[in-house]
Amino acid sequence: MIVSDIRKAPTDANQWVRARVGAEGLRVDVSSRTHHLVADEPRALGGSDAGPTPYELLLTALASCTAMTVRMYANRKGWPLQEAVVRLRQARPHEPDCEHCATQRVGMGTIERHVELTGQLTEEQRARLFEIADRCPIKQTLERGISVVNVVADP
Repeated sequence: MIVSDIRKAPTDANQWVRARVGAEGLRVDVSSRTHHLVADEPRALGGSDAGPTPYELLLTALASCTAMTVRMYANRKGWPLQEAVVRLRQARPHEPDCEHCATQRVGMGTIERHVELTGQLTEEQRARLFEIADRCPIKQTLERGISVVNVVADP
């Protein structure tokens, strides 16, 4: 949910994820703390395909959080998890959302997830790790819903 509440921006720039698009094209340069990446749209949608789409970045956040959550739990328990691979995809194309976002409510609706666990895990450990995958903070945040508030930076 987007909230039109206007708040004053914090002064610490390191707290912000920054996305900048230029005068032409759809390529967005993104920075977070000391990290940099690129987001873009496929050529068919007017982008240069220089990076993942915003929806793919959202899936990336969920996949990486799920994998990290499973790894941290297995480490804490001392379980022999060798690898966790999380694959996600949106259940339908994102292009209609891009076309209709100015006039309609849009969104992924459903995300399909496949979690693969490798290692000499017992069936009980494997089942518990699948339960823990459902507890990842990003998944919980998405399921609960998010409020977005607009903030104003000092001139």
